[in-house]
Amino acid sequence: MKFFNYHTHSIYCDGSDTPELYIKEALKRKMSAIGFSGHAPLPFANTYAIKKEMLEEYKTEIRKLQKQYSGQIDVFLALEIDYIPGVLDDFSILQQQITTDYIIGSVHLVRDANSGALWFIDGPDKNYTTGLTKIFKDNIKLAIQSYFEQVMEMVSQQKPTIVGHIDKVKMNNKGRFFSEDEDWYKKLLKQTLMVTAKAGCIIEVNTRGIYKKRCPSLYPGIPALEEIYKLNIPVTISSDAHKPNELTEYFPETLTILKDIGFKKIKYFSGKDWKDQAI
Repeated sequence: MKFFNYHTHSIYCDGSDTPELYIKEALKRKMSAIGFSGHAPLPFANTYAIKKEMLEEYKTEIRKLQKQYSGQIDVFLALEIDYIPGVLDDFSILQQQITTDYIIGSVHLVRDANSGALWFIDGPDKNYTTGLTKIFKDNIKLAIQSYFEQVMEMVSQQKPTIVGHIDKVKMNNKGRFFSEDEDWYKKLLKQTLMVTAKAGCIIEVNTRGIYKKRCPSLYPGIPALEEIYKLNIPVTISSDAHKPNELTEYFPETLTILKDIGFKKIKYFSGKDWKDQAI
């Protein structure tokens, strides 16, 4: 089968190259589709999101490339929107602003309900550990619960097309603060998956943690994928590429994992709706 990737970051946000360079690499890899999902603008200073004043240019360039490469590869326009209650919590505004083909909903910044402070779970390890101490007073259960509650709120209220790296909160844990085998963690994750199933969202199987050696397992990991299979939640594979050479990293291995669990299909975008691709 031909690979496709719907989670791609270009120079418009924190990616390394222009969108066209990603498309040229995708063609070399004989991919059937590529979707650009730049980090949506945020209302505060940061180093990774599209600047608000660049959003229209981003839209124009992707739509131009979509036409330019029509017949060679399917190119799609999307956004990865951070769900931050009280800060950025209505996906429809951005979606309507640039008329995206789909939306990836993700949580990178966990809002503490009491202080309103934001715990940045991505990036360097110090962001994770410092935030855990300063914001949650090293109460890892409260921190993880806050993360999954925010994901569940996003899924149930915003219903993004795709839920991004649904258990990414584990990335900087590195076995130090909690175990994914603990009952309280498994209960939170299962509850999140059940909410996702009810909302009808697609869950991406994100390979970035493994190929960047940031996490020893996929997002989500195998136990979660087994639960996703039982709940009949649709999945697609993404690399969360920030460089052209990352577009299909760890895809063959991920297909093998999915097939071993029992998955027979993954979702792909036809340009109008999401269809099943046999694996």
